Amino acid sequence: MRKLLAVAMCMLSLTLGACGGDDAGSASAASNDPSTVSGSSGSSSLDSPALSLAAQLGKQLFFDRTLSGSGKMSCATCHDPNYAYGPPNSLAVQLGGPGLTSPGVRAAPSLRYKDNTPPYSDLLDNPDGISVPGPGGGLTWDGRAATLSDQAKLPLLDPVEMDNASPADVVTKVKAASYAPLYLQAYGDNGFSDTNTAFSNIVAALQAYQLEDPSFHPYSSKFDLWAGNKTGGQLTAAELRGLAVFTDANRGNCASCHYQGAGFNGSSALFTDFSYEAIGVPRNLEIPANASATYFDMGVCGPLRTDHLPASPGAPNAFCGMFKAPTVRNSATRQAFFHNGVIHSLTQLVRFYNTRDTNPELWYPTLGGTPKAMPDASFPTYGLITTQYVGGTVQKFNDLPAAYAGNIDPQMPLDGRAPGSPTPMSEQDVQDLVCFLGTLTDGYKPPANPPASGACVN
Repeated sequence: MRKLLAVAMCMLSLTLGACGGDDAGSASAASNDPSTVSGSSGSSSLDSPALSLAAQLGKQLFFDRTLSGSGKMSCATCHDPNYAYGPPNSLAVQLGGPGLTSPGVRAAPSLRYKDNTPPYSDLLDNPDGISVPGPGGGLTWDGRAATLSDQAKLPLLDPVEMDNASPADVVTKVKAASYAPLYLQAYGDNGFSDTNTAFSNIVAALQAYQLEDPSFHPYSSKFDLWAGNKTGGQLTAAELRGLAVFTDANRGNCASCHYQGAGFNGSSALFTDFSYEAIGVPRNLEIPANASATYFDMGVCGPLRTDHLPASPGAPNAFCGMFKAPTVRNSATRQAFFHNGVIHSLTQLVRFYNTRDTNPELWYPTLGGTPKAMPDASFPTYGLITTQYVGGTVQKFNDLPAAYAGNIDPQMPLDGRAPGSPTPMSEQDVQDLVCFLGTLTDGYKPPANPPASGACVN
């Protein structure tokens, strides 16, 4: 209730205009020209303020495919500026390694709006100023990187991503690059004399680019125009209804994790509170690692993060199943959602939240049932499971060992209500919420003649 009050107060302020790689590689190609960072979901860095020498170097590094073992993958391959610095495809996990054929284990997140992310803490103060402190902060899905420079080390050295055997390999490639003089200009004539220092400089340059270039935090969505009371930012009736669903604790309740109020370091409207939640996302068999019945990706408690591992298999551990709540800015540009990329559209994502508990058979496999040759006309087809079964047992939360089912967050709309119960959101709520989330896409240009009708208008 206290959190809901904070959200409501923030939305009142907004109305008044006062509140305003991670874990996978990719084989798809992005632009390798660092002078043209633009796209439908971003703003051009050609119009950006002058970058520091370190940030200019970071820009060259970000788009350099020769920094990978394959010579074909850059940071921008998985974090494409034309897709809000997220993946440019619908793959659940991206492909990297020496032949761009090695699958990762997690979906590549967007690198936008990371500049105010605090380091991970088991008891991070919530930016809403009211909620009880809990796990929060950090970069990557499990928060194991404290800074953007720490994060940059991970894909550079990961054998299924950029596949460098050591920091020395990365330094050698930078020394041979056409922009090596820029590196020396930024870090001195002796900048390559110590390999460890040079590698630290390289990842620091990547961090500087992400912090300084406005394309990583453009705040150029329709929502931003509306929040700032700017011309062209009028939300439609459907979008305003969707905003109400977003903040309503008894319907979408999205704002409880995707907080849009004033945050850390003077930030606001980041649409995340940096927290970690266990919500029981369905297992994704598109990820080759999941073919093993003994493999479980449990987020903060491992296996990629090792400082919160269970004392023994199945031992009590409140961190198991927890993954970071990302910003929902630019979520309408994504084609794979959640840490395992199991959901492939924004509408399907909202429907999962709405029906995970009321219709679990749509999202999790059924064991022991008899499949119907033809589903009933009333059987929904928007879930991950499109076969209707008679009898059997739904294997709910099938990507988390049973010992940790108690870690599942009971917040609305995932409140554990009984199968067959009314859903938290109506069909209209679902459609309106998707419309509102669409207003968070950067690069919005107000049309000269706004449409008078349509699904996201009336």
